[in-house]
Amino acid sequence: MILEIRIAASSDAEAACNVLRRSIRECCELDHKNDPAILDAWLGNKTPQMVANWFSSPTNFSLVAVSEGTVVGVALLTGAGKLALCYLLPEARGQGAGKALLKRMEQQACDWGVKALQLHSTATGQQFFAQQGYTDAGKVRSPYGVETVFFWKQLDEEATCPNAPKRKRFCNCNTA
Repeated sequence: MILEIRIAASSDAEAACNVLRRSIRECCELDHKNDPAILDAWLGNKTPQMVANWFSSPTNFSLVAVSEGTVVGVALLTGAGKLALCYLLPEARGQGAGKALLKRMEQQACDWGVKALQLHSTATGQQFFAQQGYTDAGKVRSPYGVETVFFWKQLDEEATCPNAPKRKRFCNCNTA
């Protein structure tokens, strides 16, 4: 898969909305169990207009993954350091798009000076985030009725944020 990761534009909203809706419906059955009430609540704000609003918000950083002219993934980071979206089309899973989106989001968080990234993962995405170095901090029920896993990852380490400013010491004493 030849993949381009780029900043999302309002013109990507319809395609990104399709990614969100298909990913939730087709990939997250373990989470929603085909319960119509949960699906309606979860998909309720996944409209092209709402996605366009998210993309245009100055407090968000949004990306799309594009393969052969098709949006196959979408991710959104808030200024507070929360990864609010990270979804792929079912046929794009396992091909590196999720890792590429997440790596770029971590880079952006570092650029903003965010020290730790946090997210709420579905059971479907739990293994993926654990494999990317995220720490499981327990279960949290989502507003739409799905039990999620709260994950976080320290970002100010050399490997994750090589250009991050180094922490200042509290004193100039010699520790040798």
